[in-house]
Amino acid sequence: MSWNSHETLEKNSILLLIAIILVVLVGGIVEIIPLFRKETVIEPVEGVRPYTPLELAGYNIYIREGCYNCHSQQIRPLRDEVVRYGHYSLAAESMYDHPFQWGSKRTGPDLSRVGGKYSDAWQTAHLVEPRDLVPESIMPSYGFLLHKGAKLHDLDKHLKTLRLVGVPYTDEMIENAEKDAMAQATGEERTDIGGLQDRYGESVNARDFDGQENMISEMDALVAYLQVLGTMVDFETVEGAK
Repeated sequence: MSWNSHETLEKNSILLLIAIILVVLVGGIVEIIPLFRKETVIEPVEGVRPYTPLELAGYNIYIREGCYNCHSQQIRPLRDEVVRYGHYSLAAESMYDHPFQWGSKRTGPDLSRVGGKYSDAWQTAHLVEPRDLVPESIMPSYGFLLHKGAKLHDLDKHLKTLRLVGVPYTDEMIENAEKDAMAQATGEERTDIGGLQDRYGESVNARDFDGQENMISEMDALVAYLQVLGTMVDFETVEGAK
């Protein structure tokens, strides 16, 4: 662009504003459009699957209660973080999270690899009264989750909505959403979980998470969600992730 062109823009505020808007629009389009095609920005990793309906219910409770304000789910590839929390986070691990739970503030520890680290009983007791297990904890008590039934009847609508933004839920998964949530929260000793495993894999956790056989509580859902975090990927088999 010649000096005369620059001078014209600088002396005409309306023309300068229009030029700025055009430049910003073009730059935004170039940066944003590729993000709508996950296959171009996220390398698929074997084992990563969409959340089961019960895990999704727990994920929704996790967001509702603001757990992300104090706990991140993003381990950076720094020595001190990897030593403390485990393998650094892969983009594919959160590709089905809407919204993602990466975070940057850690009043409490990162939860990316918390799945299977503690028992269901520990997780439940910790949520009921954190200071019973971690005396210095400032985390609020979530004991009320034990007495509040999990909302399962409309999970099919959640799955349908997530499918619109790219989560690969099938018609069969949507149709059986409530049934699968109930099966996962009761376990194979009380319920046939064959269909659940066919849809989400044989490694899916299926049991009474909160120890209450008389109801499927929000505690069941939240613990089911926590227990799956970081467990989908076998890092021994992921090329370039070691």
